[in-house]
Amino acid sequence: MMHVHDSLAIAGKAVSGTAGRAASAIVHDSPDVRLVVFRFDTGDSVAMHTSTSTVVLSVVSGTGVISGPVDGEIQDVTVSAGSVVTYEPNELHGMRAPRGPFVVLAAITPRPGGRTTAAA
Repeated sequence: MMHVHDSLAIAGKAVSGTAGRAASAIVHDSPDVRLVVFRFDTGDSVAMHTSTSTVVLSVVSGTGVISGPVDGEIQDVTVSAGSVVTYEPNELHGMRAPRGPFVVLAAITPRPGGRTTAAA
C-alpha cells in the first residue's frame, strides 16, 4: 500500500532529547528500510558514528555540513537542498548545521535489526 509522507511537516514536529542534538523522527520503518528525518537548528549536530547498513542522506532544505571519508580522510562537505550523500556500511559519518534550519532525510537499508541474508 502506498503512503505519502510530508518530510518537512514531520521534521517540524520532531523533537530532540538533548540540547545541541538535531531533532529526529521516524518517517517509515520496515525490515527493508528505515527513513528518519532530521531537523537541525543553528549549532545542532549528529555526532560522528557508523552504521552496519547503507546510509543515504538527502538534503530536503537548508544548508549544512556532512562529514565522512573522502580519499581516506574524514572531511567536511557543505551540502544544500537537492544534495544526496551515500555511505557504505561501517563508514564514519556525521552532520551539523552552522546555520539552521537544515533538514535531512536519511534512508538506512537494510533497517538495523531488519532482514538478514541466509548463509550459503
